[in-house]
Amino acid sequence: MTTAAAAPRTGAVLADLLPATRVRDIALVVGGAVLTGLAAQLSVPVPGSPVPVTGQTFAALLVGTSLGARRGFLALALYTLAGSAGLPWFSAGSSGAGGASFGYVLGMLLAATAVGALARRGGDRSVLRTAGTMVAGSAIIYAVGVPYLAVAAGLSPSAAISAGLVPFLLGDALKAALAMGALPAAWKLMGRRG
Repeated sequence: MTTAAAAPRTGAVLADLLPATRVRDIALVVGGAVLTGLAAQLSVPVPGSPVPVTGQTFAALLVGTSLGARRGFLALALYTLAGSAGLPWFSAGSSGAGGASFGYVLGMLLAATAVGALARRGGDRSVLRTAGTMVAGSAIIYAVGVPYLAVAAGLSPSAAISAGLVPFLLGDALKAALAMGALPAAWKLMGRRG
């Protein structure tokens, strides 16, 4: 077991810069779930929508990108299972499966996996690639969340888009801009462009 991080191989994500141990992977998965749960508490109601603006989508995409597909999936699976089991760390301290916004949680699980896979292919190494990675992740979240919202809240497809997509586009653009600065900068700081 080594204590120094080796130079990242092709296909590395930021988490791979840490010394590889089973304890590291467990800590990263648990930490990713906790970060997502804490970010979900940054919740602002949206008038006319059962879905609030939260920090959890940004956290989920950041977790997936930083940890990679497997660990990102496991972190969001832990977050989803714990929240479904009653831990109050969905938006604004809610918990349980089946609410109108639960589809977004399921979408985040898939999105973290997808952006993690994209990050392994360099999707977080430049501003433009990071933008594409964040757009893809957000699209996955909406592709699951909006139809789920329509069914759970009894909304027409157009009403679900109006309530569950349109009000969030500006915020998602701001979150993507943060990621576009932070992720490539982290790689540059580490001196490891791959």
